[in-house]
Amino acid sequence: MHHIGEFSALLTACLWTGSALSFAAATVRAGSVYVNVTRMLAAMVLLALTVVVVRLPVNLTLEQVIFLSLSGIVGFAFGDTFLFRSYEHNSARITSLIMSTAPAISALFGFVLLDERLSALGWLGMAVTLSGIALVIQEGRNGAPHVRQFTRAGVIFALLASIGQAGGLVLAKKAFMAGPINGFVATLVRLVAAVAIILPLNVWAGRYRDPHKVFAADRKAFALTMLGAILGPFLGVTFSLIAISNTSVAIAATIMAIVPVLMLPTVRIVHKEALTWRSVVGAIAAVAGVALLFAD
Repeated sequence: MHHIGEFSALLTACLWTGSALSFAAATVRAGSVYVNVTRMLAAMVLLALTVVVVRLPVNLTLEQVIFLSLSGIVGFAFGDTFLFRSYEHNSARITSLIMSTAPAISALFGFVLLDERLSALGWLGMAVTLSGIALVIQEGRNGAPHVRQFTRAGVIFALLASIGQAGGLVLAKKAFMAGPINGFVATLVRLVAAVAIILPLNVWAGRYRDPHKVFAADRKAFALTMLGAILGPFLGVTFSLIAISNTSVAIAATIMAIVPVLMLPTVRIVHKEALTWRSVVGAIAAVAGVALLFAD
């Protein structure tokens, strides 16, 4: 299928839009640690069942296991931990603005570690898309009651999350370059490696105790966490790996970064917030930039 990488990245962005909104709402109710660890455990179970029931091929080399494990540690254990910390300080849209630096970081990592080079059209598409995303996110800084103000700590956490996401994608791409891997299998290996580190550390530190009591007291937080787990680490991350295995990391990361643009209907319908010229122009620019990336 032509442009399978770009289409997979676009599907990932759609899935991550739902997961970002779900996780941001759940984090406010239950805290970042409970939501982060629980959604990883839930996604790991779903992935394991999928691999067993569908009988997906698990023919990985040691090199692939190592790169996927490192990718999981950098992307999930490091990057996503700071992403959820950022949700405690910033709104989902402000965090997404800062996370839009991930494509540029991915391009740098891809150039240094994978020798990936973009064409002039590819760079133009990235620049137009990210400019559009920046315009859209500025719409959220209007003092509306439903938009939380960002903090310095939240900005730092989001930047670290952006670095973790970019590093995780590049390390996963190294595994795919070593041979074909099923996307669900690759995501499962990444999650197992991340959970093996993040779960014991949080239990030992006393930050993840009696999660059943926490979620029993707030069933909506649990429902939001489960929804986010399905849309995010189960399906979204899997398609993100399919994306980077079929196109450059920078292009995939850029398309996946249009989440703030896809959030606009929610802002309009749920929050009843009028969309100004800035958000409309930004959305058009982001779509035009993605079109350039497809044309590259």
